[in-house]
Amino acid sequence: MSKTWFAYVASFFVLIAAVLVGVTVGSVSIPVQVLWNPDMDEAASNILWNIRMPRVVLAGLVGASLAIAGAAFQGLLKNPLADPYTLGVSSGASVGAVVTLFFGISVPFLGLFTLPVFSMIGAFLTMVTVMSFAKLIDRAMKMETIILTGIIFSSFLGSVISLMISLSGEELRQIIGWLLGSVSMRGWPYVTMALPFMTIGFLLLWLNRRELNALVFGEERAMHLGVNVKRRKMMILTGGSILTGAAVAVSGTIGFVGLVVPHMTRMMWGSDHRHVLPLSFINGASLLIICDLVSRTIISPSELPIGVITAFIGAPVFAFIFWKQRRKVGA
Repeated sequence: MSKTWFAYVASFFVLIAAVLVGVTVGSVSIPVQVLWNPDMDEAASNILWNIRMPRVVLAGLVGASLAIAGAAFQGLLKNPLADPYTLGVSSGASVGAVVTLFFGISVPFLGLFTLPVFSMIGAFLTMVTVMSFAKLIDRAMKMETIILTGIIFSSFLGSVISLMISLSGEELRQIIGWLLGSVSMRGWPYVTMALPFMTIGFLLLWLNRRELNALVFGEERAMHLGVNVKRRKMMILTGGSILTGAAVAVSGTIGFVGLVVPHMTRMMWGSDHRHVLPLSFINGASLLIICDLVSRTIISPSELPIGVITAFIGAPVFAFIFWKQRRKVGA
């Protein structure tokens, strides 16, 4: 078996194991047989299919979306520290979602999709602004410049959110719940709301997997290889923003998934984007399902926000990658 096939088999095995553990372990233990024999225990079947399964599926979709968006941003910017969280894209998506909740915006022809659409618009505008500002400061767009620009915009957008929270009344609890990052008490409607956008975002990035490989060697060389750089960059940025916006719309801000998963995938299985993108997608889903399981069982019957668990994992990895990059530059 080749290394690539082994990577897919191992990743799918971990994902299936994570889903099975996610739906059966909790304050009420559910026998795994209930999955294919719901008549065995109707109460357990109700908990599994109406509470745990939508939660696990949503956690998987959010983790997969953030991971593949992070992999695409890292490939496009040739920067291992780029991800929706560090670039400020998650904060932009959060502002879009919070504005929708704060003003009670509902666009008739969008209906249920009003929130994710506004979240995506916020994500995309932030991404474009961060990249434009970074290029204005440093035309070479060094790693530190992009990350610092992302931090600046994250801080600014965070203050905008804080202002809206201080001005809000009844919406306060809903907004704060959103910002903590959670997939708790989200049913099948949230999965239905996010899935179409996540599918579009995934396809946009998947269609540009070969172009990402070419862009790694620089824009000029990619142009010589026949890549329409401007168009492809816009498609990748749009795909990443759609995925981030959809994820934030249903789960709030969850950091570091888009940083940790692509980095580990490249370390273990190589840097070919034809495989990095789908493997990041699968492993991102597994990671967030496991993090969600830990968040709801570690201090049971209370729950931790899922963002706390991802930050515990992500912050040391972020520090390690930054240290490794600085050593490489200094060598």
